[in-house]
Amino acid sequence: MMNFKKRSIFHRGANDEPEQEVQAESGGMLAVWGSPGSGKTVAAVKLAKALADKKKNVALLLCDMTAPMLPCICPPSELECERSLGGILAVPHISDALIKNNCVTHKRMPYLTILGMKKGENEYTYPPYTEQQAIELLDGLRKLAPYVVVDCGSYIANDILSAVALMEADSVLRLANCDLKSIGYFSSQLPLLKDTKWDADKQYKVASNVKPQQAAEHIGKVLGAVAFKLPYSQELEEQYLSGNLLADLTMKDSRLFRKELDQILKEVFGC
Repeated sequence: MMNFKKRSIFHRGANDEPEQEVQAESGGMLAVWGSPGSGKTVAAVKLAKALADKKKNVALLLCDMTAPMLPCICPPSELECERSLGGILAVPHISDALIKNNCVTHKRMPYLTILGMKKGENEYTYPPYTEQQAIELLDGLRKLAPYVVVDCGSYIANDILSAVALMEADSVLRLANCDLKSIGYFSSQLPLLKDTKWDADKQYKVASNVKPQQAAEHIGKVLGAVAFKLPYSQELEEQYLSGNLLADLTMKDSRLFRKELDQILKEVFGC
């Protein structure tokens, strides 16, 4: 584990404090996965932001190469640099230095670093990568930051990075909308993960985008027992549609979402 600055290892400003050794945090890697449209990216970004707001060094990995999420989380002008996850996976051997040099940093959030594909890129923009490269990337992120949040893609059959992250993560949030489509998705995709490395005990079922009229009994019938319920928020939807997910949630309709997010952080990371 690297030694971290009291401020952050990610900020590249000229007035950084000298590095000081501090006690390493326990942290961990959390993979956020779920059915299409269940709010995976929203949950992953908000969890990473909440950790950064608590002055925890956190790396956010956006795996989706079909619809790159990096342009969806904040305006490009808020980022200190523009680098692509694809540039890391294109290298045969992924070193810790390569990862650190390709991190995307945020101008106002020195405790957060981001890795993702850029606008206009896709899975064919770069050479194909292997399971070993995915493992090297995830291992490198663990060394870079005590907290790692991985926004996994839904289609894990063709997404090596997401599939490996689900295997390697310490905890998994499994998001689903309260509908039959989500049930159909999991009955289709879960058999792909039948592997000795797939630990069902590390999963937390999450009901996502829960609207007031969706009673607890209905959620239970559709999804089974859930650990967390992320309620629908109009403010959150507007942030997602405008590509501004790193903004603060200030409206009253987001209060329950923020409260549930705090519960997830406490359960998963103990903070």
